Amino acid sequence: MPDRPAPGAGAASVPKSVGRETRPASERGRGAGRDPKNADRGHPTDRDRPADAERRQRPSDRVRRRRTLVKVGLAGLLLVGFLFVFVYPTRTFLQQRNQKNDAEHQLEVLHQQTEKLKEQTKKLGTDAEVERIARERFGLVRPGETPYVPIPVPPSTQPPTVATAPAGSQP
Repeated sequence: MPDRPAPGAGAASVPKSVGRETRPASERGRGAGRDPKNADRGHPTDRDRPADAERRQRPSDRVRRRRTLVKVGLAGLLLVGFLFVFVYPTRTFLQQRNQKNDAEHQLEVLHQQTEKLKEQTKKLGTDAEVERIARERFGLVRPGETPYVPIPVPPSTQPPTVATAPAGSQP
């Protein structure tokens, strides 16, 4: 058991990691081929990296088409989201504004009609107006009055005659 310290040895002889190998990193393979200052971080050195030609191959046509399709799909989703967030509420707002304007116009017309009816009600409250309407609409007369009703002349079926001057006279 080489990992355990000898009895009576102090804490200074105990390895830092009990139960682990205590060989140097270069022997264990942990830091082999790596920069010693970056050995704990696991960063490869230039020797471990593949050549740029190998690493940066152009993606195949299939991969490019798939990426394009994903981009177009995301753009479509963004467009639909934009429509739901901005356009639909704006359209609804404009419709509601038009409905409100129509209702306000109708309310104004109704107020005008109400004013006319109030004026007419005031007029009908007077005796003079009631008498005028009774005479015009119903042909009523006061006691002792003689009603005279003009009789309309029936239209003639003959065309109107034009008066002609005698042939020898001049005006």
